[in-house]
Amino acid sequence: MAEYISLNHGSGGKQSHKLIEKVFVAEFGISEPLTDSAILKNAGFTLAFTTDSYVVDPLFFPGGNIGKLAVCGTVNDLAVSGADPRYICASFIIEEGFPVNDLVIIAHSMAEEAVKAGVKIVTGDTKVVEKGKCDKLFITTSGIGILNPEMEHISTGKRIKPGDKLIINGPLGNHAIAVLGARNQLSFSTPVISDCSSLNHLIENVMHFCKEINFMRDLTRGGLATVLNELADITGTGILIDEGSVPVDDPVKGLCEMLGFDPMYLANEGKVVIVAGAGEAKKILDILRSDPLGINSEIIGEIIPEKRPIVILNTSVGGKRILDMLSGQQFPRIC
Repeated sequence: MAEYISLNHGSGGKQSHKLIEKVFVAEFGISEPLTDSAILKNAGFTLAFTTDSYVVDPLFFPGGNIGKLAVCGTVNDLAVSGADPRYICASFIIEEGFPVNDLVIIAHSMAEEAVKAGVKIVTGDTKVVEKGKCDKLFITTSGIGILNPEMEHISTGKRIKPGDKLIINGPLGNHAIAVLGARNQLSFSTPVISDCSSLNHLIENVMHFCKEINFMRDLTRGGLATVLNELADITGTGILIDEGSVPVDDPVKGLCEMLGFDPMYLANEGKVVIVAGAGEAKKILDILRSDPLGINSEIIGEIIPEKRPIVILNTSVGGKRILDMLSGQQFPRIC
């Protein structure tokens, strides 16, 4: 029977990974680990290079829009690889009839976020397609960062060892719920704002003062659970997470309980998980909490000496369960 692409293939979970491995890795002959940025070495310098596409509905949401999202996502993919983000290119596919004023607002927010992150948007491309051939606006960005060779291990996780601590810089799910609320015109007693932010300055500060950063990844599609399972597969180790230590804001928690969402799988656009040596975990926590983008940081778990790649959750009600990678599509689909 012929196989066809479904929305599940874009969820960031099991189906996405199988598609990438079966089609793109196989056809392109990719042998390096599948990290957020490719590490490119040349005489005298090392570069991190990344690319991503952005298709969010609605284009404007509390805390940002598709333009800000595109810059933040590209900057963060470079930063979690240990690189210093420098340059971005941006390509736009625009549907016929799209309001020029909206495009100006989106471009302005991209320029504003680039200045804030300290990167330059240096090139790009624009295509206009007939009405109905595109959902208003798609943006594809690519980014280049300078990577200190001493940081090359971060994206691969090859220095991870049992006892290392896992730290995140704040509550989960705000971006996904903010987009869901904007899409369905939901009203919350306490406003839910997307966490869409460029994390490179925060990450740079941590790397400057701490030398045992063994892995970083931003928590986008598929959320924390998917990243943890990717990490377990990369390292072949076990991961133990304390559910009670994972921060989730009350409005997000309440809506998840009402609609049956799991915050562990919700997308974020301003969250990073850091794996670091146990001796530096408290120091990293203090550095993160000194920044507005990390004020609610927490140590959420540790690497354990399992002989198989597995993620175990100590549940808040007692007991343990396996935290698997996202299978299928969890709503709301936000990219």
